[in-house]
Amino acid sequence: MAAAKSKFESLREWVVDHKLRTVGCLWLSGITGSIAYNWSQPNMKPSVKIIHARLHAQALTLAALAGAAVVEYYDRKSGQKADRYSKFLPADAYTHKE
Repeated sequence: MAAAKSKFESLREWVVDHKLRTVGCLWLSGITGSIAYNWSQPNMKPSVKIIHARLHAQALTLAALAGAAVVEYYDRKSGQKADRYSKFLPADAYTHKE
């Protein structure tokens, strides 16, 4: 069980670090799957098939962006984001000196 959790955790960390790449991959897979599905429908014109594929991919992209926003919110609430970037800041960056 610990191996599955660590693999899931590493996947989650990769998604957090590469949000835009993840959304782009979801969009590409969504439009590819939708075109493949719509092309199997015999009674539609090709232009309608492409429009439907674009609409499906657009809805999937909005859902992925909402998911990325939820992940970002969770990271900010849990403080993990601040811990991740603190190693790049100097120790006395926010001390008040007169």
